[in-house]
Amino acid sequence: MRTESVPGVARTVDLARPLRVADLRRAATGVDVEISAPVRDRVARGRNYLRTVLGDDRPVYGATTGFGALVGFAGRDDEADQCDNTLAHLGAGQGPEIDPTVARATVLVRVWSLAQGVSGVSARVVDGLVAMLATTFAPAMPRFGSVGASGDLIPLAYAAQSLRGRGWAYLDGVRMPAGTALTRAGLTPLVLDGRDALALVNGTSLTTAATALALDSVRTSHRAVQMLTCLLVDVLGCEPEQFLHPRLITAYGHPGAVDVAAGMRTLLAGAVPSTGRPLQEAYSIRCAPQLLGAAEGALRYVDDVVAADLNSVSDNPLFFPDDDLVLHGGNFFGQPAAFAADVLATVTAQLGNLVERQLDLLVDPARNGGLPPMLAAGPGRQHGLQGAQLATTAMVAEIRRNAVPASMQSLPTNLHNQDVVPFGTQAALRAVDQAGLLRLLCGSLAVGLRQAVHVGARPPTAPGCAAVLERLVETVPAVDPDRPLDSDVVRAAELLHSLNASRDEC
Repeated sequence: MRTESVPGVARTVDLARPLRVADLRRAATGVDVEISAPVRDRVARGRNYLRTVLGDDRPVYGATTGFGALVGFAGRDDEADQCDNTLAHLGAGQGPEIDPTVARATVLVRVWSLAQGVSGVSARVVDGLVAMLATTFAPAMPRFGSVGASGDLIPLAYAAQSLRGRGWAYLDGVRMPAGTALTRAGLTPLVLDGRDALALVNGTSLTTAATALALDSVRTSHRAVQMLTCLLVDVLGCEPEQFLHPRLITAYGHPGAVDVAAGMRTLLAGAVPSTGRPLQEAYSIRCAPQLLGAAEGALRYVDDVVAADLNSVSDNPLFFPDDDLVLHGGNFFGQPAAFAADVLATVTAQLGNLVERQLDLLVDPARNGGLPPMLAAGPGRQHGLQGAQLATTAMVAEIRRNAVPASMQSLPTNLHNQDVVPFGTQAALRAVDQAGLLRLLCGSLAVGLRQAVHVGARPPTAPGCAAVLERLVETVPAVDPDRPLDSDVVRAAELLHSLNASRDEC
């Protein structure tokens, strides 16, 4: 069930080194995960230490006790029973299922955490998750149920059950009973005890994976917006040496703006301004480096949180055999990613605002240099971008409506055992949704820029911008006569993604 490797791109993820966003991208399809001898050794030492602790009759949450607010009661004596008890009561999820790509990234994040050897899991758990990632199997996980406090309990419980052959799963993108998917993928159902089951669910791996993938998408769109803004400047004949001048931006003093403006100047190198433009452009052009620079600064904060989360052990309790310590704490509390995902939502909303306003400027004959209204090739008989602009308005409204921060919406639950919660799972999955809408907004603006040149805008004068337009012309035909533009927007969005996706595979 493994996919063919892409030439020149490493398909192996090594559990002995730090995890990166690029690894999560690879996990979308079959990926080889390496378990080196040192990794196996630390997993074995952690497991042996757990056995020692239990043999000494020391209390271990979830192994000798009940769960959550019922920690004061004894757990079940039989280890298989304790596993079933762990997962059964968490089978309460609702709503649509999480995208299989996010689910697979979640499994990769979880196995990296478990492979650090401080969760006390059996080697078969690590081996089983690694074997799954080498196929196209993806557990079916419901969206609603987690508050992101004691990890992503309910969605991860569904993942664990799926890997045991219970519930549902996806194989090659097709939903089917989990047992059938395991058989067809050549996988063996996981056999778990109580500690294994709790370690699989007691972490923020879904929150971390979703935040990381959303960040990756928003960063790609952020670069795409810079590219589209440059193309807009060039086809309208604006004067970039005014609002992008190095002295002006350096005086502004924000590193993100300095870096964004430098990149935009590079793409606009050779652009020749036209006569007749106003001394000062609308803010959607003139203030673009400041807006995009602020977004860059915010995304750098999210970069740091995601890097830390990807290389974090999120579990409870943790076992440190060298120090003879079993520590019960809160390393499953997803507040960092919750804050970061909310920042992503804010950045996405403002980038969406910018793109929508730039498209509005482009279709308005009062501001687009006299081009036809709605960029229609024959106004009245044709309507050009009118439908596409309506769709962008709807998408921006959707992004704004869902941009309310989740990370401070705490509600006590679990008999006040979880009396403060971060709601990181909701924030992270919402960020994934928002990132997808932003991609489509960028695709809409790209279709508009391609159409603008068709109906009379000047061709780009900067070689970099001309190359971008050439690719758009190859991808999207001119709108003449009118036709449905839904698929054109998607194709343009995919082109922008390919032109601006991170090349970092190291």
